[in-house]
Amino acid sequence: MLRMKPEAWNEVINTNLSGVFFTSQAAIKVMSKKRTGRIINIASVVGVLGNAGQVNYSAAKAGVIGMTKTVAREFASRNICVNAIAPGFIESDMTAVLSDDVMAKILGGVPLNRMGKPEEIAGLVRFLALDPAAGYITGQCLSIDGGMAM
Repeated sequence: MLRMKPEAWNEVINTNLSGVFFTSQAAIKVMSKKRTGRIINIASVVGVLGNAGQVNYSAAKAGVIGMTKTVAREFASRNICVNAIAPGFIESDMTAVLSDDVMAKILGGVPLNRMGKPEEIAGLVRFLALDPAAGYITGQCLSIDGGMAM
């Protein structure tokens, strides 16, 4: 935190928090007129737990969670459900380059002892966006992290 330059802070906040805000704002305008809709924001387990060395990213993702809850309250009367998903460590090109030592340390904090799969995140997005059973879920941050945040 002490060595973080303002540019690094602003870039991550602008991308991961302001970007979600302006995208949601545009979607809400359309959904409000139709008096229905579902917004699914992508947060992160580090927005729930924090993570040393990632103060900007953690703050942005925690902000997404708070924004999700606020927007859900503001637009529930228009039948708009707003939720967030907080993925943990997911198999990706970014995680594929991690060393065995780093991977072992990460998995040591994951009760299921494995990385998540992209299709698991996609399945939760699909459920929240399309399934009638998700119509009574709003203002929630759903962790899909192998048990990290429990």
